[in-house]
Amino acid sequence: MDPIREGASGAAVEDIQERLASLGYDIDASERESKAFGPSTASAVAKFRLDHGMQLGAEIDAATWSELVDACYELGDRTLYLRLPNLHGNDVRELQQRLNILGFSCGDADGCFGVHTEAAVKQFQESQGMLADGMAFPDTFDAIDRLHHVWAGKPAAGPHPMGGMGFARAASVLDNVQISIAAEDPISRNVAGRIWNLASATSDKSGLDLIDNVDSPREGDTAVILLSTQPLPDGSKLANLTADDVDTLPARLRTTCESRRATSSRVPVIRVELPHGLGYDGTFTMGDAQTFAVMLLDAICSAFDF
Repeated sequence: MDPIREGASGAAVEDIQERLASLGYDIDASERESKAFGPSTASAVAKFRLDHGMQLGAEIDAATWSELVDACYELGDRTLYLRLPNLHGNDVRELQQRLNILGFSCGDADGCFGVHTEAAVKQFQESQGMLADGMAFPDTFDAIDRLHHVWAGKPAAGPHPMGGMGFARAASVLDNVQISIAAEDPISRNVAGRIWNLASATSDKSGLDLIDNVDSPREGDTAVILLSTQPLPDGSKLANLTADDVDTLPARLRTTCESRRATSSRVPVIRVELPHGLGYDGTFTMGDAQTFAVMLLDAICSAFDF
């Protein structure tokens, strides 16, 4: 495109002025009314370029125009998905920032919809019981918006290592929060039993207990955690998380529980997948069971440390 600079006028200038004004840059009313690229428009362009790490200048060239269009996208303006060349813009950055806070790590929020962002979208969708296709449609945006009270005002860098929370805090959580645990297979039942043993040893008033059927939670349960070593069956509507990223698991548990409680009066049931392929054939040991139990109990206590 030919550069647009001071002295120009018309519809293109009007579009530039509207975009800059929407981003908070000041332009004289007289210039906007006449659609004229005057001194205040040039100053706004120069400030925009400076704010976005571009070369100093007061004209709209192809690179500046592309940056301006990207900056004006807001989450929900368009469907976001993985393609080549990658979609990029402020809406992608907002999506990445919010998913990072919620525990579904996109890596750096760079405004570029790449493979890590697609993977995070899929994980979030699966946690909501949605079709996990990695394409962010209005239903995905709505689910994120319902969690506004969780992500609003929080630092957007991710992932967020939680670390061990300590015996005293874990005991306090177990004393004050009632959670049931169930399991789908022998290995996950082994891990669930060890979690119960650890919880009972941590607090003699532990509110964590084992149940056989997720459809029959205890009265007063905050959540039901269902452990499994199997992939989520096709068509399942269960909220599903993987235990592969220990650092973000507490945030993902909390996010999923908050989302379920906001959309249903039923006790949230959250399925947590242990690594697939575990079996009593030498690939799974008692040490593994204890390691998973310690990790999961710590994540549960961190997640429900209200």
